Amino acid sequence: MDLGGRIRERIYALGLSQAELARRVGISQPSINHLIKSGAQGSKHLHSIARVLKTTPEYLAGQTDDPSAGYVPAPSPEMVASELGIVPIREIDLRFGMGATDLEVPVTTTVRHFSRDWIKQYTGASPDHLYFAQGIGDSMAPTILDTDLLLIDASERDLRLADKIWAIAYGHSGMVKRLRSMADGSVKILSDNQAVPPELAYDGELHILGRVVAVMRKI
Repeated sequence: MDLGGRIRERIYALGLSQAELARRVGISQPSINHLIKSGAQGSKHLHSIARVLKTTPEYLAGQTDDPSAGYVPAPSPEMVASELGIVPIREIDLRFGMGATDLEVPVTTTVRHFSRDWIKQYTGASPDHLYFAQGIGDSMAPTILDTDLLLIDASERDLRLADKIWAIAYGHSGMVKRLRSMADGSVKILSDNQAVPPELAYDGELHILGRVVAVMRKI
C-alpha cells in the first residue's frame, strides 16, 4: 500500500474527513487529496499528518505495517496541567458595583489556569468549587479595584464569617460586598467605599455565590 492508501486508511479508521485532516495539519484539503491520489512518495507535512492520524511517518511511508508501532500520543491538556500542577478555574460574570450584570447564566466560557500550590494558600476547596471574577466599579475601593481579579470559593456560604467579602446575587444582579447578619434576620450589604450607602436584604432577596478568598492585582 502506498502513502496515499495509508493516509486514506487512517482517515477512515479514525472517522475523519480530508477537510478535517487538512484543517488540523494546517494545509488545504486539495493538498491532502493530491497526496492520496497522486502516488506521491513523501511530503514535508508527513510528521504532522502522522501525528493527526495517530500513527508514525514510518507507517505512512511503508517502512512498517503496524500503525501503532512507535506511536506516542501527544499529552492531553489535562495531562499537561496535572504534570505542571495547575488547575482550570471558570469565570463568573460579575461587576463590583451596583447595577451589575444579570446572573441568569453566571458562568462564562472563559477559563484561567492557576497553580494548585498557590490556590492552597487561600482555600482547601476543590477546583470544581472555585471561580474567578472581574468587574467594573469602585464600590469596594480601596480593598478591591475595578481591574482586580477575584478568586471565589463557592463551597463557603456561611454568614457566621462576619464582615467577610462575598460574591452575591441581589436584585437580579451580581456584585461583591461585605455582608453582616442582623438580629432581625436581615443581612446588611456593605461597601468599603464610604460614599456607597449600605442596604438591607430580607428573606429570599439575597443569594450567596461564594466567599472572595483572594484578590489579584496588577501593579
